[in-house]
Amino acid sequence: MKDILRLADEIFQATGISVPEEWLSSNLTVAQLRVLLFLRTEGPSRMGSIAAGIGTTLPTVTGTVDILVKKKLVERRDDPEDRRLVICELTPDGTHLMRLVWELGQQQMAALLAGLDHEELEKVHDVARLLLRNVTGASGASPSSP
Repeated sequence: MKDILRLADEIFQATGISVPEEWLSSNLTVAQLRVLLFLRTEGPSRMGSIAAGIGTTLPTVTGTVDILVKKKLVERRDDPEDRRLVICELTPDGTHLMRLVWELGQQQMAALLAGLDHEELEKVHDVARLLLRNVTGASGASPSSP
C-alpha cells in the first residue's frame, strides 16, 4: 500500500496539476467549499447533517452557510416535515460552480489518461472498478468496457 501511495504522490508531482488561477483569486474559503461540495454530493440537507458530514459544529456551519447565502451560492428553505428546521441547497449559481469543479477534475483525469493505449486503458478501467467496488461495497459484477 505504501508503494501505491508513493506512486500517487509521484504522479501528482509529475503532472504539475495546479489550482486554477480563478480559484486562487476566489473569495471562497476551504470551509465554504466543503459545504458546497457536501451539498453537491448529498443534495438538500439540514444544518445538522451538513455539520456532521463535514466534521464541524452546528454554529460553525451556520456561519458558513450565512456567508454562502449572501454570495447567492446556497439558499435556505423550511423543512416541510418540521418548520423549525431549515434545509440548505445549492442555488443555480452554486450548482454551476460545483459543475466547474467537477469539470476541472474530469479534465485533469483525462490528462492523466491521455497517451495510454487501449490495453493500458483497460487495465486502468479494471483498477477503477476495483476501487469503486471497494468504496461502495458492491458485488463483483462483471466490468463493462472502458
